[in-house]
Amino acid sequence: MNREELFHQIKKKNTYLCIGLDPDLDKLPEGLPRNLEGLLEFHKRIITATEDLCIAYKPNLAFYEKLGHEGWDLLTETLNFIPSSHFTIADAKRSDIANTSDQYAEAFFGESLPFKVDAMTINPYMGEDSIRPFLKYPSKWTILLALTSNPGSQDFQKLKLENGRYLFEEVLLKAKTWAGPDQMMFVVGATQPDALSSIRALVPEYFLLVPGIGAQGGDLGKISKAGMNSKGGLIINASRSILYASSRDNFDIKARDAALLIQKEMAQYLRMYI
Repeated sequence: MNREELFHQIKKKNTYLCIGLDPDLDKLPEGLPRNLEGLLEFHKRIITATEDLCIAYKPNLAFYEKLGHEGWDLLTETLNFIPSSHFTIADAKRSDIANTSDQYAEAFFGESLPFKVDAMTINPYMGEDSIRPFLKYPSKWTILLALTSNPGSQDFQKLKLENGRYLFEEVLLKAKTWAGPDQMMFVVGATQPDALSSIRALVPEYFLLVPGIGAQGGDLGKISKAGMNSKGGLIINASRSILYASSRDNFDIKARDAALLIQKEMAQYLRMYI
């Protein structure tokens, strides 16, 4: 899915919501078996209930990896179930020396393998040669961590450099020289709204993946005002607040209600800013 197609989905559905898929056996609602079949049914009912309210789904790979080979089966089945009209993001935060990054990239971007996704989150800490293998796939998206929501983001990302910039700003500026806004995005946490305006000034045309609304308390209005551009420019993720809106058998109905509230608010901001 290219940038124009992504923007088309945003306009068509009046939303820029991404739903994170974080399967947790301990949180499965009542009535579902606590096994692979239960998790797959959970995913399918969530997706069926919300697909008209979001533009993307983001499986968090840690939740699948911990299940062993059954987790990879679950991921494959889930990706196959997601409609082709939706943007898919493997939330993996992968990166390593170049030949290892080659393997990570091939695993999720290669044509012959089962994990077919549009994008993957990548940690830029090791620099350009660790990122280049992902950029070899021009139809895929590399989403680099820039400024994250967790308290520890202060430890490194907001270090002041000798040139007066923060480290996360240097990441943005350097990464812009590696790929354009048709192949690269950046992760900016929803709990960092004050920095979003300056980030948008540094990368005006790039999409930003923004996790942290819902359970983490990010302000959708502030994020939308500061981060939106003429192509939408935002993919805002919510996970737990939608997935686990109910612990009963009506979980899919409650998930839809939670997603609908976000979608309606997003529709207002799209009318205001685009």
